[in-house]
Amino acid sequence: MPAATAATDPAGPSTGRFGLGTAAVGRPGYITLGRDLDLPAERTVDALRRRTHALLDAAHAAGVRYFDTARSYGRAEEFLAEWLAARPDAAADSTVGSKWGYTYTADWQASGVPVHEVKEHAAAVFDRQIAETRALLGRRLDVYLVHSVTPDSPALTDPALHRRLAGLAAEGVRVGLSTSGSAQAAAVRAALEVTVDGQPLFAAVQATWNLLEPSAGPALAEAHAAGWLVVVKEGMANGRLAGRNATGPDTAALRACAARTGASGDALALAAVAAQPWADIVLSGAATPDQLASNLTAAGLRLAPEELSGLAALAEPAEAYWRTRAALPWG
Repeated sequence: MPAATAATDPAGPSTGRFGLGTAAVGRPGYITLGRDLDLPAERTVDALRRRTHALLDAAHAAGVRYFDTARSYGRAEEFLAEWLAARPDAAADSTVGSKWGYTYTADWQASGVPVHEVKEHAAAVFDRQIAETRALLGRRLDVYLVHSVTPDSPALTDPALHRRLAGLAAEGVRVGLSTSGSAQAAAVRAALEVTVDGQPLFAAVQATWNLLEPSAGPALAEAHAAGWLVVVKEGMANGRLAGRNATGPDTAALRACAARTGASGDALALAAVAAQPWADIVLSGAATPDQLASNLTAAGLRLAPEELSGLAALAEPAEAYWRTRAALPWG
């Protein structure tokens, strides 16, 4: 067998290990490179509702069963809730994860807004946002994450918040955190130590890991070993690893692997995530059905050790990666 192939490989990961994130289609503005090419200029609520529902239909039909959203993704929770209500077959076999801790403030504007979302990990914000999430998703909520935790977040130290999260966990919701920034590993390890009444509080993490930014890998392996659900976001590095954007010297190894194997750059990038033994779910952030279909060809790829070793050359210092990400424009 070649090192990687675009044909279905029964030994490779199934599409059931892939999820669909709704950040790119639940609001008119986001930081994915080339997004202006993917979405219509007129990004009305109805237009993005239709786009989201089409993507959800395509993902479910392809075998995807994990769907990710957040309070700060514009109206993404609403769009997902509507789809689940209209698709009882999908609601019956899908896992729904959402996040709280950011408040969407862009008022449905794509650009020209000084602040698109405001982060606050206070107990009062949790109280407000879990009520908002429940009003939309009801008992369909399976996973609820504190959004974008860094090591200095009160989500790691606030006993009142921990009690509230433990109460939600007692209702059957898996509680956890998402992470961002160059200190993701420290945040995950701090969260592993949080207990309520002597029992671990958190049981899930959604973290950035990609070929450019793999620094959280060892900590995510520790979380997986502790029984946590590990969901990987931004496997495409906000579009930097998409073929149309991967044109510079920083992505030469990806282009070389694509040339050798005949696989697309996006599929290779996501297959590299799926090759990590601690990665339970790999999110696609596709904005179009064609992008989703291309992303999901990763499920038919098995990368040989030499290919993974070659792709590891793309890794950047974590601080440099996050500086670049912070400079990406909303569009």
